[in-house]
Amino acid sequence: MKSIFLFLTLLVLSVSASAQQNNVQKDSTKVEQLDEVLLSATRAKDKTPVAFSTITKEELESINLGQDLPILLDQLPSVVTTSDAGAGVGYTGIRVRGSDATRVNVTINGIPYNDAESQGTFWVNMPDFVSSVEDIQLQRGVGTSTNGSGAFGASLNLKTLNPSSVGYATTTNAFGSFGTRKHNISIGSGVNNNFYAEARLSNIQSDGYIDRARADLNSYYAEAGYLDNKTSIKAIVFGGKEETYQSWYGTPEAVVNNDRAGIQAFIDRNYPSDAEAENLLNSGRTYNYYTYDNEVDNYQQTHYQLHASHQFNSNFSANLSGNFTRGKGYFEQYKDDEELGDYFPNSPNASEEGDVIRRRWLDNNFTAIVYSLNYKKNDLNLYLGGGYNTYKGDHFGEIIWDSFESSIPIRSNYYFSYGDKQDFNTYVKAEYNINANLFALLDLQYRTVNYESVGTSSDLVNINVKETYNFFNPKFGLTYRINNYNSIYGSYAVGNREPNRDDLTKNPIQPKSEQLHDFEFGYKLRAPKYYFTANLYYMNYKDQLVLTGDLDDVGDPIRQNVADSYRAGIELQAGYSFSDKFRLDANATFSQNKIKSFDYVVYDTQYDPNTFDTVSYEPVVTTFEDTDISFSPNVIFGSTLTYSPIKNGSIALLSKYVGQQFLDNTSSDSKSMDAYFVNNLNLSYKIKPQWIKEIALNLLVNNIFNNEYVSNGYTYSYFYRPENSNDAAITENFYYPQATTNFLMGMTLKF
Repeated sequence: MKSIFLFLTLLVLSVSASAQQNNVQKDSTKVEQLDEVLLSATRAKDKTPVAFSTITKEELESINLGQDLPILLDQLPSVVTTSDAGAGVGYTGIRVRGSDATRVNVTINGIPYNDAESQGTFWVNMPDFVSSVEDIQLQRGVGTSTNGSGAFGASLNLKTLNPSSVGYATTTNAFGSFGTRKHNISIGSGVNNNFYAEARLSNIQSDGYIDRARADLNSYYAEAGYLDNKTSIKAIVFGGKEETYQSWYGTPEAVVNNDRAGIQAFIDRNYPSDAEAENLLNSGRTYNYYTYDNEVDNYQQTHYQLHASHQFNSNFSANLSGNFTRGKGYFEQYKDDEELGDYFPNSPNASEEGDVIRRRWLDNNFTAIVYSLNYKKNDLNLYLGGGYNTYKGDHFGEIIWDSFESSIPIRSNYYFSYGDKQDFNTYVKAEYNINANLFALLDLQYRTVNYESVGTSSDLVNINVKETYNFFNPKFGLTYRINNYNSIYGSYAVGNREPNRDDLTKNPIQPKSEQLHDFEFGYKLRAPKYYFTANLYYMNYKDQLVLTGDLDDVGDPIRQNVADSYRAGIELQAGYSFSDKFRLDANATFSQNKIKSFDYVVYDTQYDPNTFDTVSYEPVVTTFEDTDISFSPNVIFGSTLTYSPIKNGSIALLSKYVGQQFLDNTSSDSKSMDAYFVNNLNLSYKIKPQWIKEIALNLLVNNIFNNEYVSNGYTYSYFYRPENSNDAAITENFYYPQATTNFLMGMTLKF
């Protein structure tokens, strides 16, 4: 890696020299217009009657110092973010309106990015991707029709960089707390004789706030293309390789609170080894359950994209895109006191105990074709679009070391299953200016999904899943312009979504697909010095798959259907320029997120108090009504106060308040996360000397008031009691503590 960086540094200098001598006439406007054809079918525009926010590369530059993309979007309305390692590097997550990342449809240049089986997004596989992004649009609610799995909380649409009309070279180096560091180099040829090429190479490393939660992340991005007045063809390859030490176990509640008596009670209940007990007693809130040196997640993913856009005439344009994604990797675990039968149940020595080091593998590929046709004449803008994608993934496990006395097959599969998924969608969308002030949107989508998985799970349970889903997703909306500054809009949209792989393979009850009816009504005021928007929403769900608050053995959330539930709220945004030096931007969400009725199940194990043999194991079912949906705070607030004392210099105070969140769906204060209010400070200064295009200096101080808070967690409850006892259920809460005061500082050189 160091030799590659040295090579690219020399290349930076040569490209910068040619960039300063490049006499190619700039035509950036045309470049942007052709590039917009790529995403115009799925992106919201100013008149579109949906709630959305667009954040540009310029807005991200001062805080793009190594943290993952979800953390950089933390200031957007209705957004809550979290980091397993506590410092924003490694595994991170985002929720929008209380909906987790599996409900946020993500596309990159219109290509689906969500994992086809889990429906999650793993930004750790593409570190520093923001450095290759032109802008990001977050649509809240169902939004417009898009490719991939349906949006049940939001859609996140990433657009990679527009081709630069002139050559350039950029390098960023950043350092910070917990051994965090980021290094990248980007170069571009500019558009010469209609051709261009661009590339980026990045490395991010961090030791993490949580003990041993280190990350070593590498990524790359390369693009080459052809542009003329009517045609754009671009080939893109990007990807990354990550190695992160696992920290998904979380920290027990008593450890987070430094409750010595509670820690001892936890030890007494769970019978850890002496070393594990010492770890619990001495680690504090940075506790990490894992101690094996190579307890890592190791995964590599590469994306290949090809995009062709053509403007046939002033009325008609088309886009065709293809994608192939290749991914392969594993996570490694050390497990002590395992039974041989847990891996090879047919062994004659199945009851033999020993230690093992195992790897659980995922080997997959994803192929997609996406198209859109656009006819535009007078007041009508008509789109016909869609896509087809296929996914094939193998899940298997191997033992790479063991201490069993019996001989076992090393590196042979002890479980194997495959997943095969096909996803087809087509949509027609009409945008029509009824008159000078009234705009209408009609958007109709049909989507069909086929999923098959056969084999054996990691728990050696047989898997035989074959499901087909057919969905119709209509959307309708109106926007009325009151005058040049004021407008109102309203929309109704239906979204449908299939269960994910874990729902289908690990749930004892056959899961149902979900349906969402989304009603939105908004008001916008935009003036030269200020703006204000208000958006009312009511999201009514049928058979929503809600998080139970518990995790499976690899840290994935467990979900269950609830028949009737809803999310309702108001989102407010405002901004005001007090002067050329002072500006305030703020947003707030006030909501209610409720389940009308559901059955909560806790298992009751009763034992003989003399022999301690189990005498019964039965479910205890409690029906709850009108309870809060897990991980859905009723209040979210964010603000940015910016002071620009000098030209090209600014100081910004970024504040975030997140209300109480419940870990499960019982609305129990004893199973919740406290509200938190965190403030970050961002300093930015740009210098433009004659010998270089720009030097940018950035400092980000996170959590300046040193608050101790948690942003994620999980819970589970169980009964373990003597026969006929009335002892209460035992509840275990685990949290993910976020870092106390920490900083990142970086310098960017632009040639």
